[in-house]
Amino acid sequence: MMEIQNKDYLSQQSNAIPLPNATTTLVLGILSIVVCFICGIIALVLSKKDLADYNANPDAYTAASYSNIKVGRVCAIVGICLQIVGLIIYIAFISFFIMGAADGRFNR
Repeated sequence: MMEIQNKDYLSQQSNAIPLPNATTTLVLGILSIVVCFICGIIALVLSKKDLADYNANPDAYTAASYSNIKVGRVCAIVGICLQIVGLIIYIAFISFFIMGAADGRFNR
């Protein structure tokens, strides 16, 4: 018969190690919201390998580090989206002022 193992994710797993880039991904994901989208791109690249490692062998890694990877990825995606929206707004304002100057609206 097959035994069903009950996993307690709240307790510390003695043989599990944290994912190597979990904290780095989380920090870079948060920085992508605050600073620039480059941090978000780096966070997504770093987290891709760690997610593959976790999915290959989830018992070898802690659940807390997996949560950090997931939160870091979400923050990175949000940061990249916010930067893209900001860039579109910036381009719209610049084009508005260039067209206004060409039409002579801003001349006295």
